[in-house]
Amino acid sequence: MDLYEYQARDLFEQHGVPVLRGRVAESPDRAREIAQEFGGTAVVKAQVKTGGRGKAGGVKIAKSPDEAAVAAEQILGLDIKGHVVRRVMVAEGADIAEEYYFSLLLDRAERTYLAMCSREGGMDIEQLAEERPEALAKVCVDPLVGIDDDKAGEILEAAGFGVHDAVRIAPVLKSLWAVYRDEDATLVEVNPLVKTGDGRILALDGKISLDENAAFRHPEREALADVEADDPLETRAKEKGLNYVKLDGQVGVIGNGAGLVMSTLDVVAAAGEDLPGSPRPANFLDIGGGASAKVMADGLDVILSDAQVKSVFVNVFGGITACNEVANGVVAALTELGERASKPLVVRLDGNSVEVGRAILAEYDHPLVTVVETMDAAARKAAELAAESTYEN
Repeated sequence: MDLYEYQARDLFEQHGVPVLRGRVAESPDRAREIAQEFGGTAVVKAQVKTGGRGKAGGVKIAKSPDEAAVAAEQILGLDIKGHVVRRVMVAEGADIAEEYYFSLLLDRAERTYLAMCSREGGMDIEQLAEERPEALAKVCVDPLVGIDDDKAGEILEAAGFGVHDAVRIAPVLKSLWAVYRDEDATLVEVNPLVKTGDGRILALDGKISLDENAAFRHPEREALADVEADDPLETRAKEKGLNYVKLDGQVGVIGNGAGLVMSTLDVVAAAGEDLPGSPRPANFLDIGGGASAKVMADGLDVILSDAQVKSVFVNVFGGITACNEVANGVVAALTELGERASKPLVVRLDGNSVEVGRAILAEYDHPLVTVVETMDAAARKAAELAAESTYEN
């Protein structure tokens, strides 16, 4: 789960990270009120889960409450990289002397945590890493130890900070580690982390990504979810307990096992490259090992509700769940869905009891179901059906 900046700011404050005051506004009048509370001068920032807000006009400095209201009016409703601004954060202004960068993230390749730090903050960190990699320090962090005084000193020394600044910044890094650890985050980023004219260290902008696998430890996270911004199909699938992610293609995909589904996405994408419209996968949907009729029906119901979907590829390898059970699940699902099942299905079964499973589908003889023996051929057929439907429409 990615958080909005204002949510990250609030978590920072809870963990002792020094931040400026900030409030959320959904109207120009509310922005004016907040700026008045802060003494007049404020920064009005679009709250969207994407970068590039400043370049898109989503960050404005206001020198009076009325200017804050005007800025909010200009920003609200703005489209930033496909994200429509529905709220802004009105924050106190700061006397910025220097801008730094710091982040802590999960390094999956090295199976550890990675701290990145630079004396050059406020800019695109990817650009900095590419153009001047020596300016970005990268230090591994032991998950069992975290960032203590020694590790904070190591990070800041690697980034080129002098002793005077390092003494002031080190406690902030330790607090940011507490955010990462206690909130079960996969990313905590501050850009910029600033030194003010009077020497204070402040986190002016924050980005936090939370590990959804740890949500059971954090029931309070429900309040952080942005239901309005979530894709309705993903929300619907989540309510049904399905592991579903919507993509932008035309071929619905159902498989059992994340690895198989990922492979299926690649095969479908390759199969559609030379077809009209280049049909691509429309979703990721892993129904797990127990492909029961109910799970299959729920999965098909969600996929078929996507107007972009023109065909569906059901790709199942029978292991713990035998292919005959999967086939019965497909039959029961189509029976339950009735007229809602209006798009062609290509089914590929392999593994345990595959011949029995294919025989069940052959006897069912549903006009929308095509059984194909191999994964590549089935992906090609599903892509062709999607291309034909798209071309006809």
